[in-house]
Amino acid sequence: MLLIRLSFGKLNFRFVLTFSAALLLAVPSLVPGARAQEPASPNADAPPQPVPAVFQNPIAPEQLAFLKDYAGQPAKDVVKNKRFAKLIKQVIPKSEFHYGKDMPLSEASDVALYGSKLPVVIRDGRYAMIAGKQGPYLDGRGFLWFDLEEGIALGGFYFHPVNGEPTPTLAIFSRQLPQNPAGLSELPLAFAEDLGRWAVEAGLPPVTPRYFIPENGKKYVLLHDEDFCDHPASAPAPPQAACLQMNANAADADLSAAEFMRQTHNAANATAWMLSPEQVSWIGFRDQTCGLGPSGLPCRIRITRQRTRAIIHAQPPARRS
Repeated sequence: MLLIRLSFGKLNFRFVLTFSAALLLAVPSLVPGARAQEPASPNADAPPQPVPAVFQNPIAPEQLAFLKDYAGQPAKDVVKNKRFAKLIKQVIPKSEFHYGKDMPLSEASDVALYGSKLPVVIRDGRYAMIAGKQGPYLDGRGFLWFDLEEGIALGGFYFHPVNGEPTPTLAIFSRQLPQNPAGLSELPLAFAEDLGRWAVEAGLPPVTPRYFIPENGKKYVLLHDEDFCDHPASAPAPPQAACLQMNANAADADLSAAEFMRQTHNAANATAWMLSPEQVSWIGFRDQTCGLGPSGLPCRIRITRQRTRAIIHAQPPARRS
């Protein structure tokens, strides 16, 4: 059993799990925790305080109350409910998505949920997770998540593209957000907790390219602003080599996603992707500057994140002590 903490700027979360160490470091179950007195990690250039995303057009709680009646029942049962079909229109952006072929994002979500035997989970009497792994190809799987009190909802779809897009890939989406959040820390903490649990149960890889699709239907990079080297003061530090490698993998995934979105102009159904000569040259510069061994990982993480922010035009964050 390991006790580990992730940091999102000034927000810190502690979790206890008994899965393998690599998966633990990648997809935690998050709960509030106290900050450890540890040296600054390679994520020290992360934003000091994320700005919470502001959801528009909340769903009335009485429209969501019926979801509690399906707690523990197969997801396929609630998906067939006509009231659930109405909710879909308020949750899923109108977006042309590419899942093996171009299709509406709502259709991709439907093929993952329709017929799903996974039980509907209602956590703390408030947070509903409806998930499925019924995608007929490319390991497709997805979920819809609801805060029954606040009336907000998000969804996710994961699969393995095979025609040029960085793979595998996870897209988070919500029609209630007019703009894309920069990183996971801007989304509700309860959602991050349930996303972590879903990722473990669905068998997702520790780190993947990650995107967000807001109301406008386009696709944007959803940065990994987690710090896999952070941990509670009461627990031993995770293996430095392993957590640094996780941070490096996350930085590389963000860079690949940013370059893909830059080349395809944020189209949610984009497929063609290749490293530009500029990107190939920059990777050579990074590897020469930082080296390829474990000692070069902090340098690699830092300048890769700087490169990603430059591509997506993000503001340079304030440095954390």
